[in-house]
Amino acid sequence: MKVLLLNGSPHKEGCTNRALLEVEGALHAEGIHTELVHLGNKAIHGCIACGTCMKIGTCVFEDDPVNEFIEKMKKADGLIVGSPVYYASANGALFSFLDRLFYAGGREFAYKPGAAIASARRAGTTATLDALNKYFTIAQMPLVSSSYWNMVHGRTPEEVEQDLEGLYTMRTLGKNMAWLLKCIESGKSAGISLPEKEEKVWTNFIR
Repeated sequence: MKVLLLNGSPHKEGCTNRALLEVEGALHAEGIHTELVHLGNKAIHGCIACGTCMKIGTCVFEDDPVNEFIEKMKKADGLIVGSPVYYASANGALFSFLDRLFYAGGREFAYKPGAAIASARRAGTTATLDALNKYFTIAQMPLVSSSYWNMVHGRTPEEVEQDLEGLYTMRTLGKNMAWLLKCIESGKSAGISLPEKEEKVWTNFIR
C-alpha cells in the first residue's frame, strides 16, 4: 500500500515539509510505502473551465505537474496534502493545482483515504483545513482524522520541532491512515465491493 504526500509549500524543506515527514515516519513504521511530492515554487496555471479534461481524462495544460500527479494517484491508495497558511487559507498555487487535479482526475481518488495538514506561525489553520477537506469530500474520499486538528505551529522547521503536540498529532494521523488502509484492504479480501454508483442528477438553482 502506498500514500502520496503533497507538499504545497514553495519551500521544499520548510515547516510543512517537517510536518509531512512526521506523518511519513508513522506510515513507514506501519509498513506503508510513501512518496513525498513537492509542488515547488513555479507558477501553476489556474483552471480555465474549458471542459477538455471531461473528454480526454487529463488536463489540457501539460506544462506543470497536474497530469503527472494524476498518474501517480492511479497507483496510490491514499493522499495527504500539506499547506502553509496564507491569509487564513492555503496558498494560491496549491489551490490552482488542486482545482485542476480534482476536476481532471477526481475519478482516480474515489474511496481512497485523504487528509490535509496545515502549518502556520500562529493562526488560520482551521480555515485552511476546512477549505482543503472539501476537495476530498467531493471526490468521495474518506477523511482521516487525528487526535486534534491536523496542524503544526512554528515560523521555522526548528520551531515546529518544539510543537510537541503538533508532531504527536502528525504521528497519530499517520497511524490512523495506515489503520484505515489496512481495514479497506481487509474488506476487499473479504469480498466487500465498493458502493454501487447511480447516475448523478445535476440540479441548477436557476433555470
